[in-house]
Amino acid sequence: MGRWSQPLASQLADLADVHGDVRVLDVGCGPGALTSELAARVGAGAVAAVDPSASFVEAARARHPGVDIHQAAAEQLPFGDDVFDRALAQLVVHFMSDPVAGLTEMARVTRPGGIVAACVWDYAGDRGPLGPFWRAARHLDPAVQDESHLAGTSEGHLAELLEAAGLRDVQRAALSSRRDYDGFEAWWEPFLRGVGPAGGYVAGLVASARADLREHCRTMLPAGPFTLTAVAWAARGVVQGVARGR
Repeated sequence: MGRWSQPLASQLADLADVHGDVRVLDVGCGPGALTSELAARVGAGAVAAVDPSASFVEAARARHPGVDIHQAAAEQLPFGDDVFDRALAQLVVHFMSDPVAGLTEMARVTRPGGIVAACVWDYAGDRGPLGPFWRAARHLDPAVQDESHLAGTSEGHLAELLEAAGLRDVQRAALSSRRDYDGFEAWWEPFLRGVGPAGGYVAGLVASARADLREHCRTMLPAGPFTLTAVAWAARGVVQGVARGR
């Protein structure tokens, strides 16, 4: 997902108006695709980041010296009120155990008048980067649990979540990312690593079912080099002091 998420970073940072003398928080930073973009814009010393995964935190710290990186979940951010001017979550909201609580925490640590922004793949519209995979999986197993039910993956839902978290003046947007593949095998191989919902689904299949899924995916994609485009829903909102009882 890192190669897919890198092109989104600049678009999300633009949506959140990240520039100049602002302090920014990257929530669910992973290995740091968005963190790199934020640090390039405002300087490493003005950026903080969190992720619940110890391995991702270690990787992000190694790649971004000077950025204040903590191991923490979005729902329990290790910062006081009004610390940041911007708080961003790239491809994270749908993994939060409680999306409204996570976005509310992002608003809490952001000053009144500051901006909270997030983006999530359009899985419900089948326009995420794993669209071909899930289409093939549903063809072979109509009962498969794909990612279309997750928070923020349908049009307008991410904006609704920001509003539920107390953000005002919420605006919607759509971001896009393109990725080139040398051929089918380059596309298929990452699913064998057992990472994420798709990888977990593949890992849980018996060998014959896995082979059937691979073959059906192969018929849906070119044998030679090809490019796929994915779309992510995005939204931003403004923090209001009264939302925290001010």
